[in-house]
Amino acid sequence: MATIHHFDHGWITPTVSYVLSVLGSMLGLTCAVRLRAAQGRGERIWWLVLASIALGGTAIWSMHFVAMMGFSVVGTPIRYDVGLTFASAIIPIAAVAVGVAIVAFGNRYQNVRLIVGGVLSGLGIVAMHYLGMAAMRLNGDISYSMTRVGLSIGIAVVAATVALWLSITVQKPLVIFLSALVMGVAVNGMHFTGMSAMSVMEHSPQGNLAGATASSMLVPIGLAVVFALIGLVYALMAAPNEEDRAAAAYLAARREGSAAAVPQQRTGEFPTVQPSGPGAAERSGPTLGGAWTYRDRSSR
Repeated sequence: MATIHHFDHGWITPTVSYVLSVLGSMLGLTCAVRLRAAQGRGERIWWLVLASIALGGTAIWSMHFVAMMGFSVVGTPIRYDVGLTFASAIIPIAAVAVGVAIVAFGNRYQNVRLIVGGVLSGLGIVAMHYLGMAAMRLNGDISYSMTRVGLSIGIAVVAATVALWLSITVQKPLVIFLSALVMGVAVNGMHFTGMSAMSVMEHSPQGNLAGATASSMLVPIGLAVVFALIGLVYALMAAPNEEDRAAAAYLAARREGSAAAVPQQRTGEFPTVQPSGPGAAERSGPTLGGAWTYRDRSSR
């Protein structure tokens, strides 16, 4: 059996992966709050997509990729199949989207929908993890302990269910932050439990290994994660929240009330001034629509 290192760069990779999972969880839960407050179907779908990217892409997949930067097997280089790696990034986003949609779009049978959504999302996270492991190319045969694989599946399903429950429950920023800390522990716990199930039986090299190194994928993936985080933060800051909507409704009501209180006066309408005194009838001239009169001076 080959010797496996999960922390080849010390505590840097697990620390960064935990921070990413917490940050993604915070953004995802905040997007879920906006999803619950959304009024139109298009707006709800928009926040569903953003929540899925934050939770599935940042909190789960980005954490997995960063943690894999610290993974090494003594005696063999490691390469990654780019296609499978990309597929492993799409799966958790889609799985989280399905789970959030199940629990968020509907009012009946909430507990049943929570369990169904948690199981589907958890299995999607498991599929992401082991597909990412299948993308590895090394000089050795990989095998897994079924007991620890089963444990990682259980952790993923429970963590996904709790995350979905939080997505329809939490509201206050402090609660969201504390929930994100717990979710970060759960996501990292699932990852390293699954990694501990892996063992490698090394064999002699059989030519050059195909695929990309983890360091060569770091720059494009890192840029994608950074732009995704910036986009999520901008979307949350630019979109109106409940307080903004309430303030806009209040101002609109005040404007309507003020407009109703002012009598409408048509342009060109002036009070009619009728002449008085002797000969008033003679001095009164033709009128324009009864709005005003003038004095006829032609007889002078």
